[in-house]
Amino acid sequence: MKIAIVCYPTFGGSGVLATELGISLSKHGHEVHFIAYEKPVRLNKLNDGLFFHQVQVPNYPLFNFAPYELALSTKLVEVVKTNSIDLMHVHYAIPHAYAAYMAKKMLKDQSINVPIVTTLHGTDITLVGNHPSYKTAVTFSINKSDLVTCVSKSLRDDTLDQFEITKNIHVIPNFIDINKYNIQQAACLEEIPNISDQLTITHISNFRPVKNIKHVINIFNKVQKEINSKLIMIGEGPDKEMAEQFCVDLGISEKVEFLGNTNQVEKKLCHSDLFLLPSRTESFGLAALEAMASKVPVISSNAGGLSEINIHGETGYLTNVDDIESMSNYAISILKDPKILEEFKLRAFKKAESFDINRIVPLYEELYFKALEGFK
Repeated sequence: MKIAIVCYPTFGGSGVLATELGISLSKHGHEVHFIAYEKPVRLNKLNDGLFFHQVQVPNYPLFNFAPYELALSTKLVEVVKTNSIDLMHVHYAIPHAYAAYMAKKMLKDQSINVPIVTTLHGTDITLVGNHPSYKTAVTFSINKSDLVTCVSKSLRDDTLDQFEITKNIHVIPNFIDINKYNIQQAACLEEIPNISDQLTITHISNFRPVKNIKHVINIFNKVQKEINSKLIMIGEGPDKEMAEQFCVDLGISEKVEFLGNTNQVEKKLCHSDLFLLPSRTESFGLAALEAMASKVPVISSNAGGLSEINIHGETGYLTNVDDIESMSNYAISILKDPKILEEFKLRAFKKAESFDINRIVPLYEELYFKALEGFK
């Protein structure tokens, strides 16, 4: 099967999932063509089964904002025709599903029929998509897709509640390659042991307001007063500068390390003892799953799909959004006892195994064949 995958090329969860999915599909014998304005960050190597096509958006004085959707739909038509693509899989309803539908209509005028599978990731529904300026277009894009998936039951419920959807929405969760984390764990064990008894708390995100970055630092500040610990902050985003200054204001900057974006997430996590994710909302919580796959328990808000991953009292703890006090107390309760910490680590890993890529990718393949059957 020849598949075109459209995604954002950034470090965000949707881009990571789309890239890892495409790489896995190519290993299953499919030909995968990525289409984006930049090469996806996790698409390290191209080969006979993996291709990348860059969307060029020309600057024109008439437009304050370049019409990316037009450029994307045009590129989709070009890639589908040139490479005899069987199916388009787009991640995010807008602008990707919207552009894919326009491409599909243009192709149909040339007697080429290509189905669209749209995967909803969260922001396209809960934040941007629900804005009055976009809601009608989002509804249209979802309903015009041939098949629709989303990454959690919570997101499916939100989508059906907030939009007038006529399509069946299939829940296919995000995934991780558990073998990759096993290999990293083995490599970490071979490293020279750190003599320090200082524990490591980690946070990974795109540092947007919805991630409650200030809460992460406030929780750590309370924990470090009770537990010898340090905080690792991974990612880039609009709240990073504020976070750095907040650490200075609290007098804990020497205990907090900001690493920016990195392709060595697994390596950083394997040296971590606890993961913090106090987000206002999370459609799934891929960063939490990555932590659990690294044998790191999670303290998170009970928001969106997080309760489908992080099991309260087993893999970590869930609290109400903004409940910094409870998150801090739960963190201390896990970290203060090495035996309890080890038990949480093992249970977190066990839960992560159920989201292994080898269990999830076949679910997408089944849907692809179903979409193609509808075009015969």
